[in-house]
Amino acid sequence: MMQDNGHLAKFDNTLMLLGFGSVGQGLLPLLFRHFDLSLARVLVASASDEGSEQANAAGCEFISARLAADNFQLFLARYLKRGDVLLNLAVNVSSLALLQWCQPRGVHYLDTCIEPWQGHLLDTNLPLAERTNYVLREAALALKEHDDWGSTALLAHGANPGLSFHFLKHALLDLAAICGLPLGMPAAWPKTREQWASLAYELDVRVIHVAERDSQVDVQPKQTDEFVNTWSVDGFLAESCQPAEIGWGSHETLLPPGAGAHLQGCRSSIYLQKRGAATRIRSWTPADGAGNAFLISLFDAVAMSDYLSIHCDGQLIYRPTVCYAYRPCDDTEQSLLELAARDWQPQARQRLLKTGLVSGQDELGVLLLSPRFGGYWYGSLLSLEEARRLAPNNSATSLQVAAGVLAGLLWVHSHPRAGLVDPGNLAHDFILNIAGPYLGKVGGVMTDWTPCADGKGDPYQFDCFLL
Repeated sequence: MMQDNGHLAKFDNTLMLLGFGSVGQGLLPLLFRHFDLSLARVLVASASDEGSEQANAAGCEFISARLAADNFQLFLARYLKRGDVLLNLAVNVSSLALLQWCQPRGVHYLDTCIEPWQGHLLDTNLPLAERTNYVLREAALALKEHDDWGSTALLAHGANPGLSFHFLKHALLDLAAICGLPLGMPAAWPKTREQWASLAYELDVRVIHVAERDSQVDVQPKQTDEFVNTWSVDGFLAESCQPAEIGWGSHETLLPPGAGAHLQGCRSSIYLQKRGAATRIRSWTPADGAGNAFLISLFDAVAMSDYLSIHCDGQLIYRPTVCYAYRPCDDTEQSLLELAARDWQPQARQRLLKTGLVSGQDELGVLLLSPRFGGYWYGSLLSLEEARRLAPNNSATSLQVAAGVLAGLLWVHSHPRAGLVDPGNLAHDFILNIAGPYLGKVGGVMTDWTPCADGKGDPYQFDCFLL
């Protein structure tokens, strides 16, 4: 894989970074470190001038452009042609629209989440179901029906979603070894979706949390009427106000109050009548231990539960419950509490926490719970100090995302005619081998934690997690 010059691959075509926030700025040095790129072929396009000096200093052309439904096609056609790569890191730009443009033109595509046009996720006039990640994912996957994909489009491949899916597969293999299942050699590892689902079923995995705790601290505390965040203020504001979503397990016996179900598609998840930022669940990460997390909507809750579902004769036999349990940094948590107190009207000021961060870390992984083995967390624990040592212009959070994008981009380059894929379609060891050097301490931890502190109740039922 490594070339003689130390690069992982050579890019002969244009690479456009659409969006240049914290992740794009943290990713750019890694692209030149690991790919043989012509400066003239790396374009940075952003609705904001933030980061323009960095792009220009690197020798890249910076294009100031705010894409919307009425101008994106002409803009992309001006810069991209067959064989080029569109790396979509923007918020409020429709992933579906970009995919539909790229597919017939043979332009490769990668994003970190499935985004709608600006305002969609915050539009309270829309039915709740239309604002879920489930509906966004189903619309994107419908494009798989095109049989003329002459390129590759990789959906939702940052940290979470993205690396979290590969952490899940690695955790399942670890647990297979712990439980004495004969899957030690790569040749014996599951290869298909059905085989991975069968392994999760045999291990009796009932609950999966994408469990994250961000403990980074900024030198300037959050101020009144200000929303702060360590990766994207606009992106997290929109996610926070989406309905809470849960991949709904086959073992669950009681739906949460007001839960809504989808009537079409894979039907792997449900949604609540509450915003994710207004919904709390109990969860656990290794360094911080037990805590109350926000149940934020996430692509993984839908995708993982769908990927691990087993059906027989049209009947659901097995599916774990999957959700995102997020404990943001303390100042972001205070921002969410203030947002709720304002009846969800955004604060007047926004601030990305990056250069002012002075300490802390980001624990990002998957927590698997089962009566067979108890609990097992596998993932990345990356400190701010190590992130800055490994790559300039990064926080711990942005580097975890950038590592997922870097590995995903190499996969796209290595599989130029794969069509439309998501993280579940990729070999987890390929991705983790590339991303691993940027993830700090990567490993697994067994735990006897359960959500039932008093020992009462079924610790695998969702109502024991919900606060």
